[in-house]
Amino acid sequence: MLGLLVSILFAAGFVKAADVDRPVEDAAKFKLPTKADPALPSLFLVGDSTMKVGTPGQRGWGEEMAPFFDPKKINVLNTAIGGRSSRTFQTEGRWDAVLAMVSKGDFVVIQFGHNDGGAINDNSRARASIKGIGEETQEIDNLLTKKHEVVHTFGWYMRKYVDDVKARGATPIVFSLTPRWSNGKVQRLDAKGYGDWAKQVAESEKAIFVDHDEIIAESLERMSPPDAAQMYADGKLHTSPAGAANNAKMAVSGLKAIEGKPLDQYLSEKGQAVEAFVAK
Repeated sequence: MLGLLVSILFAAGFVKAADVDRPVEDAAKFKLPTKADPALPSLFLVGDSTMKVGTPGQRGWGEEMAPFFDPKKINVLNTAIGGRSSRTFQTEGRWDAVLAMVSKGDFVVIQFGHNDGGAINDNSRARASIKGIGEETQEIDNLLTKKHEVVHTFGWYMRKYVDDVKARGATPIVFSLTPRWSNGKVQRLDAKGYGDWAKQVAESEKAIFVDHDEIIAESLERMSPPDAAQMYADGKLHTSPAGAANNAKMAVSGLKAIEGKPLDQYLSEKGQAVEAFVAK
């Protein structure tokens, strides 16, 4: 029923393609989770709708992560929210609120890129970052927020996440963004763009990098095309419950491949059963 309504609104011009592809969730309805046990270390997940989404029939991979970890050993907090870029997750104040909960010994997974393209300044989203990892800036009077703003590059925002986490005595883990599905095939996104820029930032800041894009892509290529297609609820980006579960499992596979295996001690039996990713 919801899908039919969206289709009607789309045809009438009330809903744009980008709105269907990348929902902007109401922050008031996506309040930050709290630690189940403040005495334990925590794993924070920071990202967009591919990590947590409110659209019926779709599910973000961050929503499937908790079962892979032992709740008696670590808290798993999915702080992601749909429609945000590396820039707007910070400018809306959500990052500051997450950072206030981060303590020494915690881990923070950071994954952005899907929403960093588009318009830097408009009256509907105004969320794009400047392409690249340099120090370029653009001053704007934000048409959406009605505030003056200095917009930075994707790399600048990603470096800030990493540096802020380190300053709290926690461990930042940069993820490449999740792959898309197009014309019956998985579409990797890290070759020349946000995934590669995320990797460059991780390398320059001496942070951990997990190539979530490649790990998921390889898992889908091991499936038959019809089965792989079922991993996507919208046929292009946002995952079904099965796809979210697979992407979460691939995230754990990537985490288990980290040198020194810092998160292995916190895994549940389900997490321990996941094989560490080995690149081809």
